[in-house]
Amino acid sequence: MPEKEAQARPKMVTASVLLIGDEILSGRTRDSNLSYIATHLNKIGIQVREARVIPDIEDVIVAAVNELRARYDYVFTTGGLGPTHDDITADAIARAFGVGIDYHPEAVKVLDEHYKETGGEFTKARMRMARLPEGAVMIANPLSKAPGFQIGNVFVMAGIPMIMQVMLDSLTDRLEGGAAMQSRTVTAQIGEGTIAERLGDLQLRHPEVGIGSYPYYRGKSFGTSIVMRAVDSRALEKVEQEVVALMREFGVEPLMGDRS
Repeated sequence: MPEKEAQARPKMVTASVLLIGDEILSGRTRDSNLSYIATHLNKIGIQVREARVIPDIEDVIVAAVNELRARYDYVFTTGGLGPTHDDITADAIARAFGVGIDYHPEAVKVLDEHYKETGGEFTKARMRMARLPEGAVMIANPLSKAPGFQIGNVFVMAGIPMIMQVMLDSLTDRLEGGAAMQSRTVTAQIGEGTIAERLGDLQLRHPEVGIGSYPYYRGKSFGTSIVMRAVDSRALEKVEQEVVALMREFGVEPLMGDRS
């Protein structure tokens, strides 16, 4: 590949999200973190390529973290950082990296001051939240003060959405983004099955653009929205034009949808 062409190709930065917690798998807690993280990262040019929900089992956490941190530029975890016996994420992350875990002096100080200010007791259970893997760097938590942490390319955050969100905001300046994902939507009153084969051919010709087909029903009318996503605006524009031409070949006039 010519050097000039390689330099022109948009830089891709990828991430995965690991949602940790039996309460999510049981249905007791409805997750909202994945959507927030993916939207936040997309704005700074980091594409979430995979997400998993896993239980509070140390072996499972260790295996997932090690697999994902080797595959993606960044890994973001949520859940399991509280004071109870089943909050085992920090221990599992330490094991995944093959390092020890102990009380972090700065984390202890932050929590001690917090409980003195609020009148709460800094119990042994709450002290657990000051334990960080060796070599980890704190992620600030302006709300409840119990920190998250970063080790390598793994960012470990709380599961409570409001706390996770402020943690994500506080660590954003550590992240190196790439090209932001862009999208185009073309909608027409045509059955999904009518154009399915041609869309498949189009996808084979343009693997750099994700093409999704979404049928809709509104009263007695029905149709299909074709959503295209890519980081390369020129490739995206070309595929959009081909989808429009394809719709017209079938005798329907497409409508252009949202652009972001």
